[in-house]
Amino acid sequence: MSELQNRGRPAVAEEIPEDEEIPDIVIGRLPVYLRALTHMAEESNKVTTSSHELGRKLGISSAQIRKDLSHFGEFGKQGTGYHINYLIGQLRQILHLEQEWPVALIGAGSIGHALAHYPGFQPRGFRIRWIFDKDSDKVGQEMNGLPIQDVARLEATIRREKIRIVILAVPAAAAQEMADRVVKAGVTAILSYAPINLTVPETVQVRYSDPVIQLQRMTYYLEP
Repeated sequence: MSELQNRGRPAVAEEIPEDEEIPDIVIGRLPVYLRALTHMAEESNKVTTSSHELGRKLGISSAQIRKDLSHFGEFGKQGTGYHINYLIGQLRQILHLEQEWPVALIGAGSIGHALAHYPGFQPRGFRIRWIFDKDSDKVGQEMNGLPIQDVARLEATIRREKIRIVILAVPAAAAQEMADRVVKAGVTAILSYAPINLTVPETVQVRYSDPVIQLQRMTYYLEP
């Protein structure tokens, strides 16, 4: 693939054809590319990089990187590579990160506490703005400057604030009920830390973060 147009200027990302369905595995790698490029821009004075350099940092073949990016347009020039800041901007546009996404956090336990205080959300386009819990001892207290609200107010808040994204940090036994409630209220993206698979409509995006699953995946490769 040719990588920046002949005059050394980046090509504008082409509009994705309506009939082209981008594989989800490709979408899943775009934030990984964005993170690596952002680190490059912040930690060095480099202006450009190549698919080979990016691939070495990520353990992904350069051919795969070029193929992934080709779904969205031409971003580089052969022999020059990718303009780092330009490609960061294009990836942010593709991932709809040019705006800040407000997020509701459900669950004010240990995981919820860690997430509420995690400083990495806002620089990457997300801000936790609401926290809910059913524990009456926690409701009314503050977590990282945000009041913990009664989960009974969940649906009304979602509808009033037009919340699209929630993080579930609740026990497995409560996760499906919470998912049903937020989906019915209009949420279309859920990040779940509960160790259970959720059943949701096809129109709702769900992703899981379960460290036990990742540990179990790694132990396959370890000698007992």
